[in-house]
Amino acid sequence: MEEIAFTMQLKPGVAAEYQRRHDEIWPELTAALHEAGIRDYSIFLDAASGRLFGVQKRLPDHTADALPGLPVMQRWWAYMADLMETNPDNSPVVTTLARVFHQE
Repeated sequence: MEEIAFTMQLKPGVAAEYQRRHDEIWPELTAALHEAGIRDYSIFLDAASGRLFGVQKRLPDHTADALPGLPVMQRWWAYMADLMETNPDNSPVVTTLARVFHQE
């Protein structure tokens, strides 16, 4: 299983709304993530800074790189764009992180 980690940035004062929208994540988006081979996905929040920390575990033959082309992903990004820093296509600005330590 491949594991990746990344950060994203919320705009000030929107953490509760970000949580609410994820509590009501669309079933078709959940299905698309699963179909792409994502088997474990968590997002954590540093409330003081609004920084989000995401971790995904993916199957070796995942197709997560194709997710940006799916209409459901594009709709989700547009739905979330008012809450976070985004690129011109509404995708979140993501900073990938390098693993520096791991222990099981």
